[in-house]
Amino acid sequence: MIDVVMDRHLGNSMAHEGRVVTARLPSDLFARMDEIASRIERSKSWILRQAVAEWLAEEQRRYELTLAALNDIDEGRTFTQDEIERRVAARRAARLRKGC
Repeated sequence: MIDVVMDRHLGNSMAHEGRVVTARLPSDLFARMDEIASRIERSKSWILRQAVAEWLAEEQRRYELTLAALNDIDEGRTFTQDEIERRVAARRAARLRKGC
């Protein structure tokens, strides 16, 4: 479990750098982050910013794909199980013919 506390008492000199967040990480995760930070010569803060930014981008992508899939369903763009199985079998056969 991660406990997150946002610091709302930033001075003006730190305000341009962003908000301060405190996270409680399991020891093994912290150790891995510490080792990688040393290896790539980056701060743990940099690693956390990268990780959060990438996770948020991926989560946004999943959300958009879900909305698109739901829209396809609403528009009737669906396949039956038999149609999917025929398509998969055809693709497998094509790959075998190509030698993949």
